[in-house]
Parts: sequence; structure tokens; C-alpha cells
Amino acid sequence: MELPFSFSTSLSPNPIQFPKPRNATPRLRRISAVATDPSQELPQNSPQRLLKELAVRKRPPPRAPRAPPRRFVLTPPLDDKRVASRFLNSPQLALNSFPLLSSCLPFAPLAHADSAWMERHLMEAKHALGYPLEPSAALPDGNPAKELDTLLYLAFQHERSRARHVRFGHSRLFFLGQYVLELAFAEFFLQRYPRESPAPLRERVFGLIGKRSMARWIKAASLHNLVFPCDDMDKLIRKERESTVKSVFWALFGAIYLCFGMPEVYRVLFEVFGMDPDAEDCQPKLRRQLEDIDHVSAEFEGNISWQDMPPADALFAHPRLFRACVPPGMHRFRGNLWDYDCRPQIMQVLGYPLEMTDRIPEITKARNIELDLGLQLCFLHPSKYKFEHPRFCYERLEYLGQKIQDLVMAERLLMKHLDAPGFWLQNRHRRFLMNKFCGRYLRAKNLHRFIIYSEKVDDIYQRSYRLKYPVTTAVQQAIHGLSYAVYGKRDVRRLMFEVFDFEQTQPEAL
Repeated sequence: MELPFSFSTSLSPNPIQFPKPRNATPRLRRISAVATDPSQELPQNSPQRLLKELAVRKRPPPRAPRAPPRRFVLTPPLDDKRVASRFLNSPQLALNSFPLLSSCLPFAPLAHADSAWMERHLMEAKHALGYPLEPSAALPDGNPAKELDTLLYLAFQHERSRARHVRFGHSRLFFLGQYVLELAFAEFFLQRYPRESPAPLRERVFGLIGKRSMARWIKAASLHNLVFPCDDMDKLIRKERESTVKSVFWALFGAIYLCFGMPEVYRVLFEVFGMDPDAEDCQPKLRRQLEDIDHVSAEFEGNISWQDMPPADALFAHPRLFRACVPPGMHRFRGNLWDYDCRPQIMQVLGYPLEMTDRIPEITKARNIELDLGLQLCFLHPSKYKFEHPRFCYERLEYLGQKIQDLVMAERLLMKHLDAPGFWLQNRHRRFLMNKFCGRYLRAKNLHRFIIYSEKVDDIYQRSYRLKYPVTTAVQQAIHGLSYAVYGKRDVRRLMFEVFDFEQTQPEAL
């Protein structure tokens, strides 16, 4: 059926045109431009005019092109003559027989301003510390105390000097001194309190040389005028006072350790600063202690004083530190299954026993026996026998090993990087000795399978990474503590850098 509608377009190609009116004329618009002064538009006291001027003045000035950072600016390399003169004139190459002391000297000679400060203030510092007032440069060349004046000057230059070599020298002493103090108090308190666990020992150390106590010791030694020459130390805020005092305090003991060794560190701590380990404000918190049923050596019955501390080179001649960490009851474990099965494999990996030429052959035999007992204690987890005897675990050796490996790594970095500041060395030191890396070094030698766990927790620790990795780190540090107590610091260097390779480059955190 067809629809009657049609949808064809009716639009024509020509649009509809309307007729224009006859008498329409176009209007002409005249535009005239007049130049007027904008300042005359508004009166002088008009608020709109004042707001416009204020907006113009508030506009920031055009920025000058920023210079690129100095680390991106290419400097021309030094020629051979200037490089040779710089190295030959450096004080760090003056002492071949004392590489650690030489590495802590400034890498450029001191200027006239430095000598003027030493002439004005150094006699006061040496008098307070109990040293002769004569210049140390008059001592013979083989004496490390010849550089005492230079190191004491660096110790008191806490960011006051703009000279780069002086600032870096102070930060390097500051970096070394903190580990010297930690090791000194670890040895002292391990021998003074042979029945305590490391937790109260750490609290005693923090009570004596914590950041809140250092200002009191500096003032007791009459050194606060050198640390704060223009300010009253008591009126400074705590943050400014504590950071500055800590910097000088640590750098001071770094200088003393380099010139005189650890016995002088104890003398300055207890004679000059007057530290009292029995003071009430440095006692640990009361905690429930396990009963110590085993006996201790007769030499530990009285209070050990700082005069009884043996030098570092004669540790086994006076094996009190070993006996303070390894209980006498360890002799009952000689000849057990672990002693026959696991200990020879561990000694083969670690390169023990070392060849020692003792004056008496019985001393060498006793050293080897105590090394065997100490190795068994290093791998004895606290879950095994700690509730029967609190010291039948590696906790005290771990505490000692942590401090000695910190000091050994600090000395290694100082001798390896002569121009580096202390803060850069601190970052590198922290990355090398992170807990996860220390445990990884032990697991790389496949020594973690010899750890002695209790039967109740054996399966749990073997399967859980969160539990197993801190244990391998503790065993690694306990091995270093035993090595230091039996053979000395030289063997700790051998274990860290030849056996376990502690200088593996670790990636930085992004």
C-alpha cells in the first residue's frame, strides 16, 4: 500500500532574498584613540592605585641562572708534579710504622691559624688530661706520641674550622673513638661482672657514657671552656650541647688510643673524668636473673679495677677475658659427639689451630684446649642449656665480638680511604656490618648447620628465616669474640677479611 505523502525537498538552490528598505543609510562609527597617562587616571591617595603598586612590588625578582652542583663541574686534572708534591707533603705518609695513626692525620699540612690555636689553648687541654706541657714534636720519631699535639688539636675542632682537612680529620677521629670506648667498656664490664648477661652490661655502659652524661664528664675535666669558648654550656639547649660534646668526647679518645693505646684510655676515663661504675645513676634495671649454679674463678671474686686490665697484646698471657666469657663448666662437654663430629670441620674452615711459638709448650696446649671449648660455646644456642646455667650460651662472646669487629672494620676503612670524611666512613661501616650480611657470611661457609639447638625448637629454627637469620649473625659475632680473646686482634682481621670476606660491596638502599 502506497502512502500519499511525499518527502521530496522543496528547497531551491537560491536562498530567499528579502527586499531592503529604500531610505536605509549605513551608520558610520567613529573611533578615536586618546593617549592618557595611567598615573593620572586615579588620584594619588586612591586605594586602588595603592593596591596596584603593592601587587607590582610583591612580584618575585627574576631568578638568576643557578650554577650546577660542584660534583658535576669538571675540574682539570692535576699534573704529575702537583700530584707528587701533594702526596709527598701530606702528613699521612710521614709514619710508615704506624699506618692507622698516619691515616688519622690531616691530609694537608696545618696552616698558621692552626698553629696559633695550638699555642693558645693546647697547654690547657694537656694540663687537664695529665700530659707534659712540652711540645710533642720533640719526642723521637719511633714514638707514636709525637703526633699528640696534632691529634688533640683535631679533636677540639668540631665544625669550627672551615679548612677541609681539619674538618675531615676531626670527623675521622670521631668515627674511631666511638668504637674504642665501646670495646674498652665491654672488656671492663665483662670482667667486672662475670655473671651478668649482656643486657645489663649495655645499660651500665649507656649510663656512664651516654649522650646525657658526657657533658658532666667534660665539665668535670675542666674542658668545657675549650669545647664552648664563646657560650655557656649550661645555658645551651640540650640538642646543641649534647651533639657537640659527643663529637669532642669521641674524637678525644680516638686521639688517645692512637698515641698511647687502650691502657691510657682507661686512665683518662677513670682518673681524669672520674667515672664511677658503682654510681647509682648508671646501674641497670632490676630484672629476674637465672640462678648461676656454676662457680667462677677466684680472681673474679673481688671488684676488678681499671689498673688490672691487661694490654691488648697480652690477652692470653692474662686470660681473664676468656674466662669471663667461657664458664669453667664447659670442660664437662669435652669429648661429646659434637666435639668429635662437628668441631674438626669448623676448625678446618676457620684455619684453626694457629701456629704459636709460646715460651712454654704447656701454654700452647692449654690455648688449644680453651679454643676447642670456646668454639663449642660459640655454636651453643641459648635454648639448649641456658636455663640450667645462664652462661652456657654464646651471649657474652657475641657481645665482645660485636665490639671488636666494629673496631677492626673502622680501622680498616680509615687506612683504606685516606681522604674520606667520617660520616661517609660511618655509612660504609654500617652497610658492611649489617646483621643480615654478617649472618650471610656465616651461611656462605655452610657453618650454620653446626649450631646446637634444643630439641623443642630445632625444627622451628631450621624452617623459619625470621628466627634463623639472627642466630647466624650472633654465632658469627661470637666467633670473632673468641678469636679476640684467644689470639688477639690480628686473628680477627684474618677471619673478617681473609676467611669470611667482610668487604664485599653491598648495594646502597634506594
